[in-house]
Amino acid sequence: MNDLEEYRRRIDAIDAQLVQLFLRRMEVTWKVGEYKKANGLPVLDSGREKEVIAAKTALTGDPARKADVAALYESIMAISRRQQRKLVREEGEGQWQRLLSAVREPVSAPRVVYQGEPGAYSEEAAMGFFGEAVNARGLPWFDDVFAALAEGEADYAVLPIENSSTGSIRQVYDLLARYDFSLVGEWQVKVEHCLAVLPGVSMEDIKTVYSHEQGLMQCDRFLSGHRNWKQVPVLDTAGSARQVKETGDKEGAAICSKGAAKRYGLVVLTEAINHNAANVTRFVVVSAVPELRPGRDKIAAALSIPHQAGSLHEILTVFTVNGLNLQKLESRPISGRDWEYLFFLEFTGDITAPGMDAVLRELDQLSAELRILGNFRSFGGGIQHA
Repeated sequence: MNDLEEYRRRIDAIDAQLVQLFLRRMEVTWKVGEYKKANGLPVLDSGREKEVIAAKTALTGDPARKADVAALYESIMAISRRQQRKLVREEGEGQWQRLLSAVREPVSAPRVVYQGEPGAYSEEAAMGFFGEAVNARGLPWFDDVFAALAEGEADYAVLPIENSSTGSIRQVYDLLARYDFSLVGEWQVKVEHCLAVLPGVSMEDIKTVYSHEQGLMQCDRFLSGHRNWKQVPVLDTAGSARQVKETGDKEGAAICSKGAAKRYGLVVLTEAINHNAANVTRFVVVSAVPELRPGRDKIAAALSIPHQAGSLHEILTVFTVNGLNLQKLESRPISGRDWEYLFFLEFTGDITAPGMDAVLRELDQLSAELRILGNFRSFGGGIQHA
């Protein structure tokens, strides 16, 4: 037997003892759950858990091991809470339960809004989700889109939320934080930018290039080869094509889709100028009223956490213990509260599934504030049309 095999044999022997000790501990925590149920006590006792972690970390004098011991016991206690929630039905209505009582059926023949001009990638996403014949119109600003929903001028909005090359669309996340709206679906569009100009204009004539800021960023490698061009951000990629057309700018070019170039009578000089060939934008479908459509498999939430060590780790442990895949974690500053953040999460699950209420209650108790943004079918999870 070599040294490695001997070390593994020792580990196996220790693990056998650990498993038996763990099972004994879980028997006792089950008794604790029975006591809490009989006496109307909540499952989560944050003060007690902090005392336990402090006591366990004090058992080692190795500073490097203290964090490891704390992480171990956070996981063990999360498992214990999950077990106890099978016994204890806690009172009090969470926001997600109020959301369930307010759902509506999908709107037939809906009015849809998006940000941008006709021909924008957002319009393509709207037609992808709702069908080619959708009654959709573009508005200049993201704020205008949310206002249209709030004022009842539209049933749904289709908005970009992240791009595979340039990351999250921060303005949309900030507006989702401001408005009490729901996410009811998502769609993805492959983004293929081209350089488009008026007929007769050559590459040598160009002095200014227009596009949405995301379009400019996604084509930065191409643009670095033309450093004499002035880059001007506009509201959207299709809008840049429309601007070049309507102004008759023979020294200007638009970074847009081929469809937008064709719509506004421009000529494509160069195709596929975005540096990432697998350039995809994910869009969310937003509604002023919550919906639960068939096939839902993704939950979106926003939460803030206590400003103290270990708070985020406790949240993440909930997903690990319950076997839920955390697919997205995004943070945005909370307005008026320096160095505090609102976390946006997306994870697998159906809000109505057995056991999910306990998971959401756990997240609620560990958070300073929890809001479920929606429960919808992920892109690629089946037929997406409304």
